[in-house]
Amino acid sequence: MPNSDDQVEVQVIMRALDPEVLDAMWAAAEPLLPARGDDHPLGCHNPRISDRVCFEGIVIRLVTGCSWVSAERLMGRAVSDTTLRARRDEWVAAGVFDALAAEALAAWDRIVGLDLSDTALDGSIHKAPCGGEGTGKSPVDRAKLGWKWSLLCDRAGIPVAWAADGANRNDVVLFEPTVAAAEDLVADVETLHLDRGYDCDPVRRCAAGFGIDDIVCASKRPRGTATAPKTVPLGLRWTIERTNSWLSNYGQLRRNTDRKPKHRLAQLALAIALILTAKLIDWRNRWNPR
Repeated sequence: MPNSDDQVEVQVIMRALDPEVLDAMWAAAEPLLPARGDDHPLGCHNPRISDRVCFEGIVIRLVTGCSWVSAERLMGRAVSDTTLRARRDEWVAAGVFDALAAEALAAWDRIVGLDLSDTALDGSIHKAPCGGEGTGKSPVDRAKLGWKWSLLCDRAGIPVAWAADGANRNDVVLFEPTVAAAEDLVADVETLHLDRGYDCDPVRRCAAGFGIDDIVCASKRPRGTATAPKTVPLGLRWTIERTNSWLSNYGQLRRNTDRKPKHRLAQLALAIALILTAKLIDWRNRWNPR
């Protein structure tokens, strides 16, 4: 019986796969790639697959959530699944994806500008069926294995810092590493919006340690009043919910099949870079169409 993957035609309607976005991403990524010399003693090895081809294959897997084997087929077998994994590992070790996200964030701050007068922080739980380090039993998915990312975003929902851990980790545990990841920007944070899960003294002490004194946090309801009508101020937390929705559109983030935290964080950084690149292109087309 033929494998169904051989007969699948995938049409992905996502901005990340637009040639314009891929070209801009590649222009930023190419200078960051580690140099590789010809180390074969006889100089007779097979030609190295183009980095551009591998980069596109990695993006396709991130967007669609397919396996490496399926990514190979979607690329017309221009590159093997083992080469894609090897190139991914090589670039993760060189910090390429983190540098790409940092460059995209710096470009946004330079061109549009980050607004840290109002920020929001929250976590989002997703599936991780293959398990591995950095996963845990999901409290919202019948204790199946999952992972969680935690984001800090500015007033417009632009992610400026992130961290990840198992789905069983409380949001409060991820608060400190998330804020610490924005060490260069945290001094500019004026107001931080949180949901009621962060309404506790450890979070307020931690925030104060980073110099964040103004926290808008929905208070926990008294015991026995969960069903009582009550107006709960949402503040500006809707921005972080929208940002989590943007990232949840990426198949490999929504249902991650990697087994190492460094690979999940690399995918998260690449997705954020893709989102910012697409938004910067939209900004250019709006204000400078020529």
